[in-house]
Amino acid sequence: MSIRFSFGGDEHIFAEVSDSMSLEAFFTSLSMTNAVREAGIRGVSEICPANASFQIKFDPDQIKPGDLLKELQSMEGAAAKSDATLKTRIMEIPVYYQDPWTHETLMRFRERHQDPQATDIEYAARVNGYGTVEDFIAAHSGSPWFVSMVGFVAGLPFLYQMVERQRQIEVPKYLRPRTDTPKLTVGYGGCFSCIYSVRGAGGYQMFGITPMPIYDPNQKVSYLTEEMCLFRPGDIVKWKPIGRDDYDAALEAVEENRFQPVIREARFSLTEFNRDIDGTNAKLMEALHGR
Repeated sequence: MSIRFSFGGDEHIFAEVSDSMSLEAFFTSLSMTNAVREAGIRGVSEICPANASFQIKFDPDQIKPGDLLKELQSMEGAAAKSDATLKTRIMEIPVYYQDPWTHETLMRFRERHQDPQATDIEYAARVNGYGTVEDFIAAHSGSPWFVSMVGFVAGLPFLYQMVERQRQIEVPKYLRPRTDTPKLTVGYGGCFSCIYSVRGAGGYQMFGITPMPIYDPNQKVSYLTEEMCLFRPGDIVKWKPIGRDDYDAALEAVEENRFQPVIREARFSLTEFNRDIDGTNAKLMEALHGR
């Protein structure tokens, strides 16, 4: 795939790897941003990878825009041929689907929704051809998800479903955004799932909520003392459906700072994944559960 570069004002170069999300586009973007970082180009101050693109901030007093563009273009061929293998992490995220807090919120904003007579998850199940919400939850939680980007607000992960394209869940965002979304809502828009790291506005469909903090600017949560944001691009997530009792128990553990998420080291190869998606996902589940 050929990268399309464009200038954003005097200090940015935007690179569009693809006009649609894919793991191939992600790995090309990752290889490019890693190459830029390792090259230590004079004048480059920020490198921001995204789902199928990336952006570079630079100081035009230190490097001419055209010279930086040539540097980036010279890296494109090597990035496309780089080994698409990651040493990464796989983690389990508990989700209380159809919880009362996101339900109360979505009911306040039905006039902004495509189907005011249905809940968000009922609508998502219907437009994706599932007969029941339970079947939809099984599909959403049954496969691993790839963190392709962290952003929008601090710590919010964009997650891409690791199944064949025809099996991927797709749900449009609200017709008009909400002015409220509960903290730690598990949402969905387009082909991406997400977790809202803080309370605020949002337009993604709301499926449930997790008790597990993913962002702590004070870095007091036991597993967020070294980094305030849990997720990194390239992480792999597996949703775990839980009920109210398990949610309350996990929340109590969080409040007492003794909650410990299940996080394991893993290896991911895009070549192996494309060759055998189900087999690769099964190996990831073995890594998650320590087998």
